[in-house]
Amino acid sequence: MFEAAKQKALRWISENEKRIIEVSDKIWEFAELGLQEFKSSALLADELKKAGFKVEVDVAGMPTAFVATYGEGRPVIGVMGEYDALAGVSQKGVPWKEPLVEGAPGHGCGHNIHGTSGMAATVATKVAMEATGIRGTVKFFGTPAEETAGGKVYMVRDGVFDGVDAVLSHHPGSMNTGGYSGNNAVNDAKFHFYGVASHAAGSPEQGRSALDAVELMNIGVNYLREHIIQEARIHYVVESGGDQPNVVPAYARSWYYVRAPERDQVEQIYNRVLEIAKGAAIMTGTTHKVEFVGGLYSKILNLSLNDLIIQNMREIGPPQYTEEERKFAREISKTIPPETKRDSLRKSKRPDWETLVDVDLDQSVPDTWERWGGGSTDVSDVSWKVPAMELTTSTFVLGSPGHSWQNTAQSGMGIGHKSLIFAAKTMSFCAIDLLTRPELLRKAQDEFKQRLGGRVYKSPLPPEMKPPLDMWKKK
Repeated sequence: MFEAAKQKALRWISENEKRIIEVSDKIWEFAELGLQEFKSSALLADELKKAGFKVEVDVAGMPTAFVATYGEGRPVIGVMGEYDALAGVSQKGVPWKEPLVEGAPGHGCGHNIHGTSGMAATVATKVAMEATGIRGTVKFFGTPAEETAGGKVYMVRDGVFDGVDAVLSHHPGSMNTGGYSGNNAVNDAKFHFYGVASHAAGSPEQGRSALDAVELMNIGVNYLREHIIQEARIHYVVESGGDQPNVVPAYARSWYYVRAPERDQVEQIYNRVLEIAKGAAIMTGTTHKVEFVGGLYSKILNLSLNDLIIQNMREIGPPQYTEEERKFAREISKTIPPETKRDSLRKSKRPDWETLVDVDLDQSVPDTWERWGGGSTDVSDVSWKVPAMELTTSTFVLGSPGHSWQNTAQSGMGIGHKSLIFAAKTMSFCAIDLLTRPELLRKAQDEFKQRLGGRVYKSPLPPEMKPPLDMWKKK
């Protein structure tokens, strides 16, 4: 049954390829920031409604979050999609830096492809279920604000993923892999310091500088770096530091991320950062307030789902590129220093990375290798509630820096389109396997329980905390 169903899914994707690409390109043009993806989420939801899905909108307090459902009963297989853009990486679909709109957002992480590949895979799976009589339920989770607010964390906290048996996701990358990659948990907080304004020259003794507090906190945290685990990351920006030099700043604000491989490690380091903030306030005679913006877990890996993804990628076969697409890739490669590409490949820990130094587009599906990345994603929180895996497909030239104009350009043209279609086919195949082969689903669920080892997910968000729908308003 599953082979016949896969052929039905393939046929639907092939027959609707033009429309799938149109949807992705539309979202690329919209380039909406997190929790502001009104047109992008509506477009995806409308496509699913037209395909016969029941769509629930405004999920978990987020107007741009939605869940589309087809079928009934178990198993319940979920597919996720993201569609938020990044600030400041607007770019035309050309292999040189040229913003579409100067300073505007752009899809430098390929989430226009991410959301669309998930939507297309979900519809293709539904078509296959109808045609072959497969029982069960398939759901698409429209998940906003991965880059900023961690929309999935609110969805997990509100029980949106409860009752789901397995979840698949796709993220554009530079290699075709199953996503067997660990990552960091994170806490995200802003530190507001309040002092007393005065004339910086005429009466400096009457002032209490909030900016001094921010700077002293930064110094303290930088000294802390020597005394935390090697894998941890702490980074910050100063968002507000005063208005003019001759006025002692009465208000200043910094924004911190604290990352580490495990949730408890993040909490330990974060608590020390909180103490440093207190010390900075004491030293400067100011007061301060901590604004907890959000937190994420690290990922629970699932080799069973990873292997299923690799198997289906190889069955489908990676895409072939036109000469025009290869030329585009060569031009993009020229903008990446050779040493940057080499360092990126070495950092991937891929066993044969040296063979890729002179390769633009990776068309292989390599054997699985375990790796670790310093970043964080709200997919991780889903992986603590249900077996989950996020595959990657070659969308970007090897060595392309993340969140870059190069990635925005590639996400909106032929290379990105090929990645989109390949990912949709792969996820649909995997969903069909999980719906029709109970031994595969059981294996993934058994591994999930084993890796959890009795640990219980506790949301990093306070119960009363609501999604920051106004996060882009100027303060």
